[in-house]
Amino acid sequence: MYDYLKGRLIEKNPTFVVIDVNGVGYSVNISLTTFSAIKDQEQIQLYTHLLVREDMHQLFGFSDKNERSLFVNLLTVSGVGANTARLILSSLSTEEVYSAIIHEDVKRLQSVKGVGGKTAQRMILDLKDKLPKAGITVEKVNRHHNTIREEALSGLLILGFNKLSAEKALDKILDKGLVVDVESLIKEALKTL
Repeated sequence: MYDYLKGRLIEKNPTFVVIDVNGVGYSVNISLTTFSAIKDQEQIQLYTHLLVREDMHQLFGFSDKNERSLFVNLLTVSGVGANTARLILSSLSTEEVYSAIIHEDVKRLQSVKGVGGKTAQRMILDLKDKLPKAGITVEKVNRHHNTIREEALSGLLILGFNKLSAEKALDKILDKGLVVDVESLIKEALKTL
């Protein structure tokens, strides 16, 4: 019903915000990812999803369309409700959830409180083929002049790994097309070195 809301930020909490749109205050549920993205902006725009149930209407807001699309797809999985989907998107970035589903990383999904093994497997089974078709795109990383890559390479060299081997491992991970933080990149590289 509502694609996005754009207005003045009145109140900001880790789980919801109040946005004044031309004199109407909308209470919008958000994830911690969106909470971090908003920072202290006075004027904000959130992409929204209205969840209608018999006993309530809930409005959810997201800092970008990929997060909203992933939320909507998570709701299609049996056993994943709005609160669980929001918790998943609060615990992991959009890129991390996407990567975990595409690469069938059950442990990564189980790291979210409230997501058990069966739910994680169901998410992978239901969404692995759906997510690429849903138009969810994750930011691709340019290998060259990439600070995340350089920091990870520096860390691997400090750990005593050969520079050429470390570069090959990092490039292989980055070629998968997913942005990861330095810590995750080093962990993935350690698995292959």
